[in-house]
Formats: sequence, structure tokens, C-alpha cells
Amino acid sequence: MINTCLFGDAEQCLKSLLPEYAGKIQMCVTSPPYFGLRDYGLPGQIGIEDTVEEYVQKLVSVFDIVWDLLADNGTLWLNLGDSYAGSGKGRYSNNRAYPTGMQATNKGNVSGKLKKTQLSGNLKPKDLIGVPWLVAFALRNRGWYLRQDIIWNKKNVMPEPIKDRCTRSHEYIFLFSKKRKYFFNHEAIKEPTVYLKDQKRNKRSVWTLPNQTAHIKHNAAFPPDLIIAPISAGSNEGDIVLDPFMGSGTTAGVASGLKRNWIGCELNEENKDIQTDRIIKLQTKIRNENSQHMLAL
Repeated sequence: MINTCLFGDAEQCLKSLLPEYAGKIQMCVTSPPYFGLRDYGLPGQIGIEDTVEEYVQKLVSVFDIVWDLLADNGTLWLNLGDSYAGSGKGRYSNNRAYPTGMQATNKGNVSGKLKKTQLSGNLKPKDLIGVPWLVAFALRNRGWYLRQDIIWNKKNVMPEPIKDRCTRSHEYIFLFSKKRKYFFNHEAIKEPTVYLKDQKRNKRSVWTLPNQTAHIKHNAAFPPDLIIAPISAGSNEGDIVLDPFMGSGTTAGVASGLKRNWIGCELNEENKDIQTDRIIKLQTKIRNENSQHMLAL
């Protein structure tokens, strides 16, 4: 089952792994569909729930199973973007939010004119919902240790037609662990100091990287550089890396390039060919770069 993507509902795919892999997966790194984006018309898709509360609960259910699959010293690295509560702008007639962020250009079926957003809880029109933090706190309540919020500072972002706030140029990556003590190889991700390039320091919590720019059909793809550090810090060669929302296969490609094994889940089987091509290209690219680095030492 390793080095394979299972196609279907994330919960069901993960449950099918439990008999063989419970407690054997070292880490999970993933980016679920963001709340309120395009409707792909696929049964079981996450992200088109009527309320953010339903969305959060759906993700909690998925990561409950991830908990059972992870080793006791394992970690979960979760990338999520935020969205705003609308008041007529930023929502389609089917009550889906207008797309923004890393997954903004996902293709999907939308139609009709914009209409008033259906709010829930104490959300007001134009409120920043705080989706990443709602998910983070919900997972913490389920027993996960919320260890860190990492800021992905995006070097190239899409412009936003707004005049009453700043253009958003960041997303969150949360680090969770099952236990107080867990595997974290800080030496593997040390970075050059600002003034002395030949010396190293602990990696900082703000990562400045561009969006994915590769010419692939899946427009919500991870930038590979975004997950090299998590996989390097969270696992050793030969360990298993899990991605329940594998999309274009970036996690698998990076894991393979770093000589880790991987398992993925993906709802949309149309991504199969994209994954195969991307995994091969990333594996080759990363291994070549590592070989050249070793030769230069």
C-alpha cells in the first residue's frame, strides 16, 4: 500500500489503512480544500458545507483517523487559508464563497449572480472568519498538541479588489503532535544566519516563499519548497509520510525525493495522471539537487 494514492472519500480511505498502518505512519503533511470555494460536483467533497462549523467538524473527523494512523512521536503539519464572511460580495448564488488564496484558481462549477452570504454563529458581514484557527483549536480540543503556527509569507500573490484593508499575502501552517515529546529534527532544517552565511541557526517561523508557479493543471498545488522543511524535520529516510488530500501529488513527490515512503488519499480520480507526472519530476529534481549539494561539500 505504500507509495500509492487511494482514490475516494478521505475518511473512508484513511479507515481502510487502519488494519495495516495504525501507529506506523511517522507524519502527515496536507492542505485540505479551503472553506467555501468551488463546487466540483463530487460526492463527499469537503469545503462546500453550509456553515464553517460543519466544515470544521468534517476536518476533525478526518484528523481523528490520522491520529490513529500516526506513530506516538508523529506530527501533523496542516496548511489552511482563511476567508471572509460576505454580505453579497464574494459569494455565488449557490451560497459558495468567492475563491481567494492558494486554492483560488481551482476549477469548478459555479453559476448565477452573487447573493447574500448565509452567516452562522456570531459572524457579521465582512468579518474575517478565522477558519485556520477554528480548525486548530478544534483539533487541540481533541487532544492534539498545537505546537506552532508558521506563517507562509507569499512572495507573489493575486491582487484583491479591496480598498478598506490590506491585500492578504500569508497563510498558516500549523504543527501538531500527539504527545508532549515527538520527533523533530531541527538540525535538518537549520538556515543560514543573516550576516554569516556559512553559519546556521534554528529555522524561523516565517517562511518566505512564492506560490506554486509550475505549469500543471492542478492550480492549488503546494509549492514543493513549502513542504521540504516539514518532511525533513518530521521524518527520517524510509519513514512513511501521509497526505489525506493529495491533489497534484506534491507531498508524494517531495517525500520520494527525500527518500521517504508515502501514502496519499484523493477524492478526484482525474488527478491521477497529474500526480504520476509530478511525483516523477519532483523526485528526480530533488534527488539531483541533493546529489549536487553533496558533491559541493
